[in-house]
Amino acid sequence: MMNKSWILIICLLGFSFLNAQTADLARIEYTYFPQKNSDNSFRRFRAQVAYPIALKKDGAYLVPSVEYRNVNFKFEDPTGFQTTDLDRFQSFTGSLGYTFKFGNDWRFGAEGGLKIASNFSENTILADDLIYTGSVFFVRIRDKEEVEIPWRLILGLRYSTTTGFPFPLPIVSYYRKWAENWSYTVGIPKTNMKYHFSENSELQAFVTLDGFFANIQSNIDTQPLVFNDRPKAESISMTILLSGLGYQYSITDHLKLYIYGGHTLLNDIRLRDADREDLYTINETNTFYARSGIKFTIF
Repeated sequence: MMNKSWILIICLLGFSFLNAQTADLARIEYTYFPQKNSDNSFRRFRAQVAYPIALKKDGAYLVPSVEYRNVNFKFEDPTGFQTTDLDRFQSFTGSLGYTFKFGNDWRFGAEGGLKIASNFSENTILADDLIYTGSVFFVRIRDKEEVEIPWRLILGLRYSTTTGFPFPLPIVSYYRKWAENWSYTVGIPKTNMKYHFSENSELQAFVTLDGFFANIQSNIDTQPLVFNDRPKAESISMTILLSGLGYQYSITDHLKLYIYGGHTLLNDIRLRDADREDLYTINETNTFYARSGIKFTIF
């Protein structure tokens, strides 16, 4: 029978910084993100799967995982430059994780991954399309069999070549079920409070981060009428902070439908140069956000 502690690591290994607190072995999801006071909108399709492989050492696993994302960016704001190469971005991610138990309650995990994220306007893969990631985690879980009030602690470091920082970023997450129908998670990128109607139905209030990063193969001059040596836009990044409500229904113990709706608190979408410096800001007005899908999860 699967142990919850290594299952959690399986789901965290291969994670991206913006979806770190999931517990999914497979997921299909659709996101709709319009921009207020504009005809702009983002539509994202995402599919992922992870598969744990038991090793000879007791409690040790290899965890290969793959993910595909397709972002349709409808960019209708008037600009002084062409936006036709900004309408479609795709990413393909492969990662390999390793995890093992140590001590009485702890588990260690490490992951390395490669992502190809681009608009692929030149119909090929360039060096700038490649993103390298790495993570290490320490996880401690106390469940109902051990304590009256279950809790979970995750401590880790995450590095990605797209962050712009020459050092790993910390990851901290704490989960606690403090009553029969109530639980909460405090951390980054997601904090939530859940009410469990039953074993099959739950409602949550949340604050979370979302976004994407991709290379622009045919670099864009954002000021074509200005004759200077201003750098060109070589990538696009979106980081949004949002809050809202989410509902989840369990079809079976592990197969779940979910829908989230909310409003952004921070809406940061920018075109950037080779040094990750901002060149052009795309509509910063906060707006509505919706996401739904189906997932196969352990918890």
